[in-house]
Amino acid sequence: MSKYLILFLVAMLLFVTGFSTAGQASQGSPERLPTIKGDYDYSSSEPVTVIVELNEPSIIEAKHTGKVQSKNNLNKVRENVIESVKKAAPTSSINNEYGYVFSGFAVELPQNEIRNLVGISGINAIYPNITYQASEFDPTIITAEEFSPAMMDSAPFIGSEEAWDLGFTGEGVTVAVIDTGVDYTHPDLAHAFGDYKGWDFVDNDNDPQETPADDPRGDSTNHGTHVAGTIAANGEIKGVAPDATLLGYRVLGPGGSGTTANVLAGIEQAVLDGADVMNLSLGANVNDPDYATSLALDWAMAEGVVAVTSNGNSGPNPWTVGSPGTSREAISVGATQLPYNVFDVEISTDGEVDYPSAEVMGHPSEEALLGLNDGEYEFVHVGLGSSEEFDEVDVEGKIALIERGEFAFVEKATNAANAGAVGAIIYNNVAGEQPSVPGMAVPTIKISQQDGEAMLTELEAGNNTVSFDIEDAGLVGETVADFSSRGPVLDTWMIKPDVSAPGVNITSTVPTHNPEAPHGYAAMQGTSMSAPHVAGAAALLLEKYPDWSVDNVKSALMNTAESITDPNGDVYPFNTQGAGSIRVLDALTTETLVVPGSYSFGTFEKENGRQVERQHFEIQNLSSERKRYSIDVEFFDGSEHIRVNTSNNLNVQPGKTQKVNMNVQVNASGLEWGFYEGLITLTHGDEVIEVPTILFVGDPNEDEFLIPHLEAGGFQLTEDGVFNVTLLLNKDIDYAEFMIYTPGLAPIDILDIYSNLPEGEVNLQVDGKWLLDQLPAGEYALVTWIGAQGSEEGYILGYFTLD
Repeated sequence: MSKYLILFLVAMLLFVTGFSTAGQASQGSPERLPTIKGDYDYSSSEPVTVIVELNEPSIIEAKHTGKVQSKNNLNKVRENVIESVKKAAPTSSINNEYGYVFSGFAVELPQNEIRNLVGISGINAIYPNITYQASEFDPTIITAEEFSPAMMDSAPFIGSEEAWDLGFTGEGVTVAVIDTGVDYTHPDLAHAFGDYKGWDFVDNDNDPQETPADDPRGDSTNHGTHVAGTIAANGEIKGVAPDATLLGYRVLGPGGSGTTANVLAGIEQAVLDGADVMNLSLGANVNDPDYATSLALDWAMAEGVVAVTSNGNSGPNPWTVGSPGTSREAISVGATQLPYNVFDVEISTDGEVDYPSAEVMGHPSEEALLGLNDGEYEFVHVGLGSSEEFDEVDVEGKIALIERGEFAFVEKATNAANAGAVGAIIYNNVAGEQPSVPGMAVPTIKISQQDGEAMLTELEAGNNTVSFDIEDAGLVGETVADFSSRGPVLDTWMIKPDVSAPGVNITSTVPTHNPEAPHGYAAMQGTSMSAPHVAGAAALLLEKYPDWSVDNVKSALMNTAESITDPNGDVYPFNTQGAGSIRVLDALTTETLVVPGSYSFGTFEKENGRQVERQHFEIQNLSSERKRYSIDVEFFDGSEHIRVNTSNNLNVQPGKTQKVNMNVQVNASGLEWGFYEGLITLTHGDEVIEVPTILFVGDPNEDEFLIPHLEAGGFQLTEDGVFNVTLLLNKDIDYAEFMIYTPGLAPIDILDIYSNLPEGEVNLQVDGKWLLDQLPAGEYALVTWIGAQGSEEGYILGYFTLD
């Protein structure tokens, strides 16, 4: 987790007549002033962009909270605040304005003027304009030689083909891709775009194309096109929802880099444009549910747009989930690696020569591959494996020995199958490895250039038969990728990710920027690759259930997800896998929904003794029959100190929804600090739905994440101009900085900075005479800023008057 500063201003009023007269700060109710988040150098005049959030609600927030709001009123309020900002920071400039799902604006100003904004009425919070980066690991462009449509095996794995067989392909559902842009000219994607293709917030036009290779501002991009292909490709490869409509929003520019300002704009525009689903395969290392992009996704979900976002690539440690994956409402997605079989391969020719480099390249089925063990075969050299070369030789019932080069691997195998060969051996034409290529038309073994030359020598010597010893070395099941970020989320203590999906070695579309050769494909990995599987699945669900709420879509995916175990057979924690790996067919055909799909009971403190927290969930019976569900709740550890009270069983009428209350009583004094996972299991006959739950004893990461703050504070001003300050600190801090402000909270100057102060009561003598002697008569405020481990808070210790 990258550190970022969090600032709260709490007012505790003090009035003193003349600095020669002593006073004591009152201990009244704290007055919260704007929160500042971000890491800034307040002594620098270098410009920086921040996101300002207003107290005035956005259009969507007002709509869903029962408040009255209009576009004209919001514009007027925002303009008034902007005018005040321009007065407080004269060199500032406004970059973006927001009002639909987020209320505020982006402003560029010198860092040393950021604190000038805290006294402006109408500002709720100030956020850093974080840089987002399209991130994936080891992207590999797949050449025409290597490409096979069967490489896109992740969509079939989650059940997309079965969904298509049921008639659900995403038709009529619009998915927004908020990313680096999309190559809407790609032959596999062109079908998904209409006349309006989305918007480019980098260049501010209606052409959301990827950054080309000749852009002088930075490297070309392909990330958004890869994401789009996983969602809706329909050509050489097929995405999860091949008939869905796409809209592209370019918020990340050259080199795949972008900012919060553009991401917020993309979210707003996607909602305004009527997207049903939005995919954000991007994020920042900010574990904060109240960061601007997380809040924007919350309100997008409230407006009925299914928001899907990657969980981050900062795993495998806990607490590494980043915004907007920290959103309370959006579907955050972790990454898995698909199962794969491992084979041991040995081949030999009748000259008793072995070929140690032999490995499986690809096959039409495991049965066909293992069938090569059944006998000894004549092998025939067929050059580069063109159809013309096969016409010149007899390979019926034989093995085709083929050199790599000129033609795609799948084409070589297809030509071999068409000529009647039972298998193929492809030898390299250069030193090094050859790729594995799924979906080959005949069982195909790959060998090195050296072994290929040895095999040709054997053939010239008349040793023209080959035998195979291929053994199944076992199946490696679906596993969570180490890089996949883990939860939980700070403050809300929510389980994240919500679900997982394939995100390792995912083949999809990429731009070539070459009209003569437009079919570009690449294999990438990252949670950026897993999120679009879920966005595509959401499109399939909305095609079947166009009236479903976003909560229904999210719960259907979570309720039917497949629990994943690690290579040792242990179930992954929920904060690693969420509810599990999505299964599209099961989500489409489920007869029961449990909403929400996971629960957090929050924190329990040892000193409180037995503490009770309440939750509730809803069971929706989607079937035409009455169902009686049995309910079981189990916590995996600490069960002797955790008691759950809920219904043991419940009857739900067909097509109806039933609310279920649940109380958890925890004796925290008997438990170790940390988090405790549990499982709510609903059963009706063969139907079983598992719902993850979690609770916390204390804050298990208090030392790392607790924000420094004052439990109390005050001062006395002596006649010598010295502030006798008392701070009661909740933890050790790195510094306390004391400043004089006007009553309107405009900073005047820094008095002093004290470093490395201990937790508890701290008494300081801050010499202010040098500054007070220079100030005219009037009222002023003493403010302290305290910081530790990258977090900072500010407090008004009190006010005083100079005569």
